[in-house]
Amino acid sequence: MASERPAPVRRPWWADDLAHAAMFLTRLPVPAPVRTDRPLMHAGWAFPLIGLLTGTLGGGVLWLGASAGLPMLAAALGALAVTAFLTGALHEDGLADLADGFGGGATKERKIEIMRDSRVGSYGVLALVLATGLKAAALANIAIASPILAAFAFAAAQILGRSAILPIAFFLAPATSSGLGTGAGRPKAVTTGLCVALGTLLAFSLLPGIGFIAALAATSLAILATALLAQRQIGGYTGDVLGSSEQVVECFVLLTLSALPAGAAGFLWPL
Repeated sequence: MASERPAPVRRPWWADDLAHAAMFLTRLPVPAPVRTDRPLMHAGWAFPLIGLLTGTLGGGVLWLGASAGLPMLAAALGALAVTAFLTGALHEDGLADLADGFGGGATKERKIEIMRDSRVGSYGVLALVLATGLKAAALANIAIASPILAAFAFAAAQILGRSAILPIAFFLAPATSSGLGTGAGRPKAVTTGLCVALGTLLAFSLLPGIGFIAALAATSLAILATALLAQRQIGGYTGDVLGSSEQVVECFVLLTLSALPAGAAGFLWPL
């Protein structure tokens, strides 16, 4: 008698999308999505949830380090190291490639060629050093006022950073006919709207009041700056543009929050 075939795996569409997003944006062991033909961007509504996961884990490390008596800067660097490990430095790699391409290429074709090169140049190294230093300094400054506030701010920045990816992919066109940016597909309007709404709601739950308004303003400015720069430099987006947008948003959000007066009323729920 022929052996019976195992029953096909059944999973709710939202769980499949979440698995797809987690498998791409992190290095965590997650079950593979059942629908392998569904483009990544169609599951992009779940990106803010991945940001919540990485931000919570990284923020927890920051809070634990600060509570254990570590220097605030060391605790902040620990949080950044944890999230880079969880994501395989995916977004940092995009930032480095974008800096090398935009800084070293004279034409659109040359910029894209440099961005596709796996080697990191001087512009890329400088971009990573500046981004890491700025984020660590901002987190340390917030943590001086309250380590738990810094942990919440970090989680919100991670959420908003990943929420920025879909709007750029929706409003810009792919800069090339191949590569990750094109292969991931174009997000639908409803998917983009859901991603932005979910990211906004999650950020508000962590940063109500003036902190929430400041973070949203910083996110909007970072998205606009990244989109305009990419359009001017290469006429659209690539996977590196989308990845770097997450890092740019994180920097803008954390720097903005760190500039608010310590303990400002409404920055966070009373602690």
